[in-house]
Amino acid sequence: MLIDAKNAYPAQGSRTIGAVNWLGVWTLFSRESRRFLKVWSQTLAAPAVTTILFMIIFTLALGGDGRVIANIPYAQFLAPGLVVMAILQNAFANTSSSILIAKVQGNIVDTLMPPLSALELTIGYVMGGICRGMLVGVSVGVAFFLMPGVEMHIYHFWPILYFAFAASAMLSLIGVLTGLWAEKFDHSASVTNFVVAPLSLLSGTFYSIERLHDGWQIFSKVNPFFYMIDGFRYGFIDRADSDILTGVVYTMVLNIGLLLWVYRAFKTGYRLKA
Repeated sequence: MLIDAKNAYPAQGSRTIGAVNWLGVWTLFSRESRRFLKVWSQTLAAPAVTTILFMIIFTLALGGDGRVIANIPYAQFLAPGLVVMAILQNAFANTSSSILIAKVQGNIVDTLMPPLSALELTIGYVMGGICRGMLVGVSVGVAFFLMPGVEMHIYHFWPILYFAFAASAMLSLIGVLTGLWAEKFDHSASVTNFVVAPLSLLSGTFYSIERLHDGWQIFSKVNPFFYMIDGFRYGFIDRADSDILTGVVYTMVLNIGLLLWVYRAFKTGYRLKA
């Protein structure tokens, strides 16, 4: 029996594993998740402890149990914002550190060689960051539910779920871009110190923006972190400083833009291929 050599094998460079390499995406996601789950005491427990310390320090420093914001006890107002801050920081750390460490150690080729498209790489990395951000949010939230003096009531579940997901997705995408752009750890730290940290602290986490001067209120309403924290807090206190639907649309548009940017970076091999 003769075999037609021309038709026995697929054309060079053609895709033979289907429209989506689900196994490859799942493998990349599993690797990114196991990275932080293996050291859960540092990646899940430590943020909860740090956030509890923030809660204790700020409630004591700013008036203790007697301080209220919009007729809400300060601890109840502060807790949701601290949860989102922990989500933001850890989602960013997961993706940025993963890519940067792989580049510095020279094993980024292990990610580039498998048959994964630019979109599949994007999904795998981002879902790993989302997983870490959401798990950290759950761990911090549980800690606050169990913490004496902090009341956590769920009034609206959908904004809690949406804004937690949007926050972790946005910072995961920014983390991927940072990891691709950075050539050393100082570069990644500069993004953390001059972008992520300032936007987090100036987002209404510790205060209501109604107390700010008009100019600072305008800045806050441009800051996407404000909408994520305010929307997430709305689910717990049934009060918001912004229009919730505006926050949904704004964060969704930014996440879609960042997703396309990350996809383009992987597609062109930005700072990955020699």
